[in-house]
Amino acid sequence: MIKILFICHGNICRSPMAEFIFKHLIAQAGLSAHFQIRSAATSREEIGNPIHHGTMGIFRKYHIPCDGHRAVQMTKQDYETYDYLIGMDTWNIRNMNRITGGDPDGKIHKLMEYAGSGRDVADPWYTGDFETTYRDVLEGCQGLLREVQRTEQLPN
Repeated sequence: MIKILFICHGNICRSPMAEFIFKHLIAQAGLSAHFQIRSAATSREEIGNPIHHGTMGIFRKYHIPCDGHRAVQMTKQDYETYDYLIGMDTWNIRNMNRITGGDPDGKIHKLMEYAGSGRDVADPWYTGDFETTYRDVLEGCQGLLREVQRTEQLPN
């Protein structure tokens, strides 16, 4: 079982977008049984809140299923539980390292690394541009899936 945790600041926009896009991609590929996918926040600001209405609009537009998500905060224990901890931006990565106490096993990465870029996924909470965030998250998730298929020797 390959365990992936997607992380952003509040766990209501970008990280649940990545969680459910990635779940959708692996379902389409027939690989769901190989994965455990979740998302979390680095902050406590949105704990218990549902997915942002802008992200829900993206899910409806692209027919991406999502179930009863409520925002949760990342914990130090998540470092031991998950194989990949994927942040959306540089600030998230910094906070993830603070929460975990470091990254000795090299598990913490920025999502866009898997799309061949070091750029951040813009936070639509501030930009209001959920479509651009969707395109970036989709590109990053597709790259992450290719990388995991290659490194974990899963079918393409």
